[in-house]
Amino acid sequence: MQKAKDLKEYRKELRESLDNDFLRTTLDNFAVAYRAGRANAFKDIDVRQLINEIACSKDDAAARYDELYEEFKVNAEASGVHVHFAKDADEANAIIVGIAKDAGCQKIVKAKSMTAEETLLNHALEDEGLEVTETDLGEWIIQLRHEGPSHMVMPAIHLSRYQVGDLFSEVTGTKQDAEIEKLVKVARRELRQKYVEADMGITGANFAVAETGGIGLVTNEGNARLVTTLPRVHVALMGMDKLLPKLHDALRILKVLPRNATGQQLTSYVTWITGASECASAENGKKEIHYVILDNGRSEMAKDPLFSQVNRCVRCGACANVCPVYRLVGGHKMGHIYIGAIGLILTYFFHGKDKAKNLVQNCINCEACKDICAGGIDLPRLIKEIHARILEEDGHPLPNMLLGKVLKNRKLFHTLLRTAKWGQKPVAEKDGFIRHLPLIFSKEHSFRALPTIAETPFRDWWKDNRPHVEKPKYRVALFSGCVQDFVYPEQMEAAVNLFAANDVAMEYPMEQSCCGLPVQMMGEMKASHDVAVQNIRAFEAETCDYIITLCASCAAHLKHNYPKLVKDNPRLALKAQQFADKIIDYSSFVYDVLKVEKKDFKEVGTKATYHAPCHLCRGLDVHDAPRKLIETSGMEYVECTEEEVCCGFGGTFSMKFPELSSELLSKKLNNVEETKAEVLLTDCPGCIMQLRGGLKVKGSNVKVRHIAEVLAENRK
Repeated sequence: MQKAKDLKEYRKELRESLDNDFLRTTLDNFAVAYRAGRANAFKDIDVRQLINEIACSKDDAAARYDELYEEFKVNAEASGVHVHFAKDADEANAIIVGIAKDAGCQKIVKAKSMTAEETLLNHALEDEGLEVTETDLGEWIIQLRHEGPSHMVMPAIHLSRYQVGDLFSEVTGTKQDAEIEKLVKVARRELRQKYVEADMGITGANFAVAETGGIGLVTNEGNARLVTTLPRVHVALMGMDKLLPKLHDALRILKVLPRNATGQQLTSYVTWITGASECASAENGKKEIHYVILDNGRSEMAKDPLFSQVNRCVRCGACANVCPVYRLVGGHKMGHIYIGAIGLILTYFFHGKDKAKNLVQNCINCEACKDICAGGIDLPRLIKEIHARILEEDGHPLPNMLLGKVLKNRKLFHTLLRTAKWGQKPVAEKDGFIRHLPLIFSKEHSFRALPTIAETPFRDWWKDNRPHVEKPKYRVALFSGCVQDFVYPEQMEAAVNLFAANDVAMEYPMEQSCCGLPVQMMGEMKASHDVAVQNIRAFEAETCDYIITLCASCAAHLKHNYPKLVKDNPRLALKAQQFADKIIDYSSFVYDVLKVEKKDFKEVGTKATYHAPCHLCRGLDVHDAPRKLIETSGMEYVECTEEEVCCGFGGTFSMKFPELSSELLSKKLNNVEETKAEVLLTDCPGCIMQLRGGLKVKGSNVKVRHIAEVLAENRK
């Protein structure tokens, strides 16, 4: 569990996880295997369509929770089940404690339930003198260790078999071998008696079906069936977000749940319970069944125009499976009770601001979670919104406010960048890097070299070198962002030369500035809004077919976030949407629109590999265009392992969490060097800064270039 009081303490905890070699290896191996398993499990399925159907179904259910609850209650009680409603965690725990006392229960067995973790049910039961035993193997292990789960589906993924062997030796009083099969047998032997002796069984529920009054449980070990059948009392605790109108809605989710959770086409056990069954140990021969439906803020969340989508979550844990940060530090450092991206959000609503304030900053905004979410939840956006809410409640740090003020004032921002060009001269090297970092960066940031400000910004070059195109095929406006304007202008110049050679007329609005993503990443939504308005107005006079940017992060932010940032202003909202509709990334424009051909380029044969920027492959869903362009440009494309995994830059993330950024970069560079490629290509200046700076420190001979540069150079 994350206990840090401030970001400094939290970073110290993160470093402890980074030093855990077993944890790192385990999560690495799982992440790689999971990706392949999931792809195979979803083969021949239209995943996007399925996710969209689930999202619509869950949204419809959320809009009528009260109605569904009443229908569920009537149908469940008609079949002999007692249904209770709990407004919050304390009330849910009190209801279940009361059921146990009224029924004279002393011993309880539990199946895995994240909702029970949410309410801290075990503590409430044990405080009343009741004996509680977790029966899911992973949950039993962490219960014995007095820990919380580190993954929603695999709660003990952070532990080795040797640690478990030592734990079981302590529990049984007999030395146990650390072989997995033998450890499982020990657990079965120890737990079997618990099932037989238990008076009460407690489970969660994956589905609560209103039309039948029944529940569905999805498990892999079969323990939940024993928990629901052997004890004379069964209590199922579930959030009201599990309410669904019909069995069909549950079956649809079942189609995606195991595939997204563990890469299985079907889980081992799917249990449906409708009504009270016969039970020989009960006085009247019938099992006593209670369903406790928990609100705990879910109904209020359902009314929120933005956060209502959180109730779509099916608790598959996939957002953790693909998160590069979770992969480094595990769930105990990237969550409170719920972990991963969804955990960063739910912690704020279920457990409060103080538990969430550090966690929400630990999102690199790679959008891997959004891309894989079974409910289609825009997780990165919600995380940033919570960060912004916390800042509004607690106050804005001085660096945030200063950056916001600077970016909102284009002239001031550009003056500072031009001034930096002169200020850097004493520490600038001839190869375009700063010789040593200023003291404010400390040694933590020495994992990469930083570039110098360019001698001539692109906007100044443009004034003197703007090409004139007769009879253009397309008219475009160029968006450079701040990095390609003032740090890497050669990338923009290369694009201009290729466009001119392909009869593209160009405009470059001088009032444009930074896209504003850095302040959005810092939770400064007001500043992000103001920068968006600044850029929309800079381009509103342009009559163009496309607005082209060579920065994937800028492209995704301009296209997807600008309309959301100004949505409350109808006039600006229309302009923002018109602006966003014209945004296109460089590779897509060159490959899909210009349709350049191989015959237009020299056959150079240089081996080149590729890094896919997060905001290109996931933010814009562009995958093939840049790779096809590498081959078209006369180079030999060599695929790199985990090409679409984050390089660790994340803008301000790499400044706030350098220890995590460094580890992600190291993984990426090792994969790149294994390809034996001479050149590493990408579509994002931020990634170039990270990758080129890392290779510089490493002393590697691999050159990092923007695809625009090699296309311009290799053109016949």
